[in-house]
Amino acid sequence: MTPEKIELDKKLRVLDRLKDRLADREEHMADLRAALQRFEARYTMDVARLYAEHDEIEAQIAEEEYKLVPDDEEIKKKAEELRRRAEESAARAAEDAANALLDFAPTAEAKKAYHNLARIIHPDLALDADEKEKRHVLMAELNAAYSSGDQVRLNQLVNDYRNSPDLVSGETIGDEWTRAIRQIYQIKARFAALDAEEAEAEASELYGLRLKVEAEMAEGRDLLAQMAARTSVHIRKSQRRLENLKNVNQAQEEYVKEKFGMDIDDFRGQSQS
Repeated sequence: MTPEKIELDKKLRVLDRLKDRLADREEHMADLRAALQRFEARYTMDVARLYAEHDEIEAQIAEEEYKLVPDDEEIKKKAEELRRRAEESAARAAEDAANALLDFAPTAEAKKAYHNLARIIHPDLALDADEKEKRHVLMAELNAAYSSGDQVRLNQLVNDYRNSPDLVSGETIGDEWTRAIRQIYQIKARFAALDAEEAEAEASELYGLRLKVEAEMAEGRDLLAQMAARTSVHIRKSQRRLENLKNVNQAQEEYVKEKFGMDIDDFRGQSQS
């Protein structure tokens, strides 16, 4: 074997080991993503919706209290603040649906990135079936990034393909060496992206809460169920308080109507003047 071939074989063995490590790493991240998605879904169903429900009831309570003392500025401010909080809680649930309806107006930069890469990778320019299939997949990614307005992903796709080993043709040792070097570069770049994704996930509140829940579960306690139960108790107490306030206001309205023949809002207006 020539020295060049010996060095190429070493590089290819390094590449094979990196491919195995990357497959393990991708599997690990796929498991983490799925676990966080499942946990978030359970948290939303078991706890978050109850928080939103409680916020709404508390806002209604403050509004009923304000009816009793409409000239109290502190109670008015409290009612307004709790109403804002309740609306924010409700809005979070609808935010994703609203964003999906927004139209993407591509920037000049996005159009340029799309155009440049589309010229290079279009499936119709492929020379064989395997290459054509690869380009179909990449073209789908390009279209998804473009339609969603993801400029960062567009730039990444352009850069990745510019350094792609698929652009190196030929069967010489030099060609194989160049392809191997580019594949190693791509794999290392992917490792860096996965590291960043995992670090961001582990720094999130959701990840921290999941760790607490798992620790409690190991001790035989269901933290989410406890949180949901406590919130449900608060909801029931708040509901009773709200009903009592509504009854007081209803009785006040009936008294004013019977005593003065007036709507209570008109009566309050005269009292304040």
